[in-house]
Amino acid sequence: MTDEVASLPDDVDAVQQALIEWYEADHREFPWRRTDDAYEILVSEVMSQQTQLGRVVDAWHSFLDRWPTVHDLAAADRADVVGFWTDHSLGYNNRAKYLHEAAGQVVSEYDGEFPETPSELSELMGVGPYTANAVASFAFNDGDAVVDTNVKRVLYRAFDVPDDDGEFERVAADLMPDGESRVWNNAIMELGGVACEKTPACDEADCPWREWCHAYETGDFTAPDVPTQPSFEGSRRQFRGRIVSALKDNEELALDTLGPKVRVDYVPDGEYGREWLAGICSDLADDGLVAFDADAGRVRLRR
Repeated sequence: MTDEVASLPDDVDAVQQALIEWYEADHREFPWRRTDDAYEILVSEVMSQQTQLGRVVDAWHSFLDRWPTVHDLAAADRADVVGFWTDHSLGYNNRAKYLHEAAGQVVSEYDGEFPETPSELSELMGVGPYTANAVASFAFNDGDAVVDTNVKRVLYRAFDVPDDDGEFERVAADLMPDGESRVWNNAIMELGGVACEKTPACDEADCPWREWCHAYETGDFTAPDVPTQPSFEGSRRQFRGRIVSALKDNEELALDTLGPKVRVDYVPDGEYGREWLAGICSDLADDGLVAFDADAGRVRLRR
């Protein structure tokens, strides 16, 4: 257990709004995102475990064509369900077995109506905490904040959350707007799957959190599931971070005032002098993080 505690930006409302607006403006289209049917969503969640989403789409449609309701699946021959799973290369066959058993539970124990809360859904065969929360979120808008590998990567990079499950869960819960689990959990998972993958695509995907993102500021995109980048010490990424940090406490600085704050061996006309520092400031200006007047040799943080 870590003693480190992450802190969110002061303007959490703006952080929330930026992500939701980004998601609603454009996101990957998957058919299970267009339904709030708990059965259809459960099928998609079980199929998506360790299987690429693109491959799941056809299997999901075919499965629902064959067993369109939870009653149909409960009445099916288990061998047929397992055979379907094998034919569509959907991973471990026990997932098909558990899905079939869960359908039977819904019919026999809940009169064909899915339970709505994560705790109740967890009582279904083969439905773990993550899947239960996903179904509660996407079917009933009644879930907790999702914390999967992608979400951990996003939180670790964006808000410098320490690699600790308790901290990830706390920050994820603090970030999610009340009563918005359906759109929020879809949005933050989309962010991790499109903009903040192991190889980030911050600008290409128009990441809505660049303004607040620690990794984008420093250039260090390590994460719990991404090996530590070599030679950060003394790297350009490190000095980008130092420049931004130095400017946080100052309205505007001349290069020769900023230089010694960035590296102790700064010499205006030396190898690590004005020209070197101006180059990094130009890069930061291109990224929208600072305003740099090259002619005047002055730089300030964009607010």
